Amino acid sequence: MQPLSVTPFQEEPAPPFVAPTPDNSPPQARDPEEDLLCIAKTFSYLRESGWYWGSITASEAKQQLQKMPEGTFLVRDSTHPSYLFTLSVKTNRGPTNVRIEYADSKFRLDSNCLSRPRILTFPDVVSLIQHYVLSCTVESKTDAPYPPPLPLPPMQKEVSAVHLKLIQPLKRRDSPPSLQHFCRLRINRSTAKTDQLPLPKRMNDYLKQYPFQL
Repeated sequence: MQPLSVTPFQEEPAPPFVAPTPDNSPPQARDPEEDLLCIAKTFSYLRESGWYWGSITASEAKQQLQKMPEGTFLVRDSTHPSYLFTLSVKTNRGPTNVRIEYADSKFRLDSNCLSRPRILTFPDVVSLIQHYVLSCTVESKTDAPYPPPLPLPPMQKEVSAVHLKLIQPLKRRDSPPSLQHFCRLRINRSTAKTDQLPLPKRMNDYLKQYPFQL
């Protein structure tokens, strides 16, 4: 038996060690105009909603919600300088407040550092509120238990065991929504494809100004 022929090769020398250089490049700066547009859009949506109460205090929000059924809520300006908005809601233990965080053009409910990565983010406050309202609506229709309470930051520990149910917004009595707005809500609740409806352009543009069900 003849030996198997192999092709000889020369061992290549190992490449010289090069120490990694630290990345001293500054973090990519965010465009402030993007934040301005995002916040301006959110303010526009909130003003159209009818349940944005502006600069009322926590005490005033509590007074408005005290005799309301559980799950009634409103959005107001936050009195904390690091936050723009606060969600005030009537729970089974009475009215409470949850701050709304804003970062990287996204909004989310305030929470502790460990649970923050699991909290959903949204492009505007109305989308955030609508998500949790519709989630509660689905849960109630299926007679399933409500999901675990949202983990809240230390300042809100006393309500961490409360199911944060959002059911219905508290409309402002001094500036009720117009009849056109109520019609828009009815259309938005009927279909998510309003751009496919045989409507005049002016009416389609009006629907796009507030594409929500609340």
